Amino acid sequence: MSQGKVYLVGAGPGDPKLLTVYGLECIQTSDVIAYDRLVNPKLLEYAKEGAELIFCGKSPGRHHFIQDEIHTLLVDKALEGKTVTRLKGGDPCVFGRGAEEAEVLAEHGIEYEIVPGITAGIAAPAYAGIPVTHREHASSFAIVTGHGRDSKGQDHLNWPALATGIDTVAFYMGVGNLAYICKQLIDHGRSAQTPVAVIEWGTTDKQRTVTGNLETIHDLVVQENIQNPAMVLVGEVVQLRDKIKWYEKIIETETVTP
Repeated sequence: MSQGKVYLVGAGPGDPKLLTVYGLECIQTSDVIAYDRLVNPKLLEYAKEGAELIFCGKSPGRHHFIQDEIHTLLVDKALEGKTVTRLKGGDPCVFGRGAEEAEVLAEHGIEYEIVPGITAGIAAPAYAGIPVTHREHASSFAIVTGHGRDSKGQDHLNWPALATGIDTVAFYMGVGNLAYICKQLIDHGRSAQTPVAVIEWGTTDKQRTVTGNLETIHDLVVQENIQNPAMVLVGEVVQLRDKIKWYEKIIETETVTP
């Protein structure tokens, strides 16, 4: 039996139209699709007839498939001679553990490709009318994991650099840790008046955006009951939202159209 191949595919941030052409081809031709929780279900409709669809989602505190089991799944299916698409939200190598899966496949001598996807740290702000860089406001941009808690020994971030050395900072998975994030940035030199946006379910028809500053944003998020998945964006570029926001207008138009 000939050995199969694995495609580690980024499904994009939520809007199914943001999937790449190559990502679509992988879905259409694969025998097995192992997909994550944040993958838009509409993308699975492009799977060929008879394809095996396997949910590998891991929601906070409830791991349906632990990572080692996913590794075993990918290896076993490829060794069966099947073409496998590992479908991940966003980009497979941006907090998607795609590199870990690629390492395992390489160790087993299994052929694979990494197919990049649009990551939420760029796409969600864009849909909220916030560019992560701008000639007058931001020439640097950082993507950061936001769930690490100092009390659990999980905070390994360089807060002085993030606070004073980066114009725009996008925190993934940071809503539950928002008060701590804001305090750390202020304590390490960022102005408390720095604009902040929190974007829930970015690029989908459930998208909501709340804006404030480092002092006020936590209370506003609690007040509006913003939940994960959500992107936290810190920087002066957030000011541009009032002028160039566009996606909410489309959603509102579609909602009122008979």
